Amino acid sequence: MKNMLYKEFNLAMHPTSIIFLSLSAMMLIPNYPYYVTFFYTTLAIFFTCLSGRENNDIFYSMTLPIRKRDIVKFRFLHVVILEFAQILTAVPFALIRRTYTLPGNIVGIDANVAFFGFSFMMLGLFNLVFFTRYYKNTDKVGIAFAVGSIAIVIFMLVAESSVHIIPFMKNVLDTRDPDFISYKIVVLIGGIILYLLLTFFSYLKSIRSFEELDL
Repeated sequence: MKNMLYKEFNLAMHPTSIIFLSLSAMMLIPNYPYYVTFFYTTLAIFFTCLSGRENNDIFYSMTLPIRKRDIVKFRFLHVVILEFAQILTAVPFALIRRTYTLPGNIVGIDANVAFFGFSFMMLGLFNLVFFTRYYKNTDKVGIAFAVGSIAIVIFMLVAESSVHIIPFMKNVLDTRDPDFISYKIVVLIGGIILYLLLTFFSYLKSIRSFEELDL
């Protein structure tokens, strides 16, 4: 396990994965759709898979004494660690917004506890849509990313619009922490659970697709 994770992070991971972690500072931009921060996380995942195609990462992995399902497992571990890292690096910047009482976000939801719950949901949705398609044909990574991007763009539009349309979203969830914190914690926990379920389902389906793939 240690060697495969080493391979994922030292040989397979695209450099933008590290660079994009710094984009968590976008939480400090006034009046900005903060979900875009995590779109860059999905972009880094795409670059890693695209780079892997060009550098024959799948072929190399197939020559190792591991099962095909292990190739999928360690890529998912890589992705989950990266996604959690992006969210964790965004938290301090969200706290800075609260500490210095920066103006609220008129574009959409503010960078509060509920926002991170919804962000987990969005990343789980991307994992489900992208990887279930990607592992059907690892050569068509661009198509898989295009479909995954459409899914999360729709999610962002719905999530940001709901802040202006749905009273509960506007008056309860889109408020400064710690106001209505109990509701926001429920959203956060629910978001994490949904993220784990969507990612796990994507993992199982990806294993089946990749094992059936004739390489």
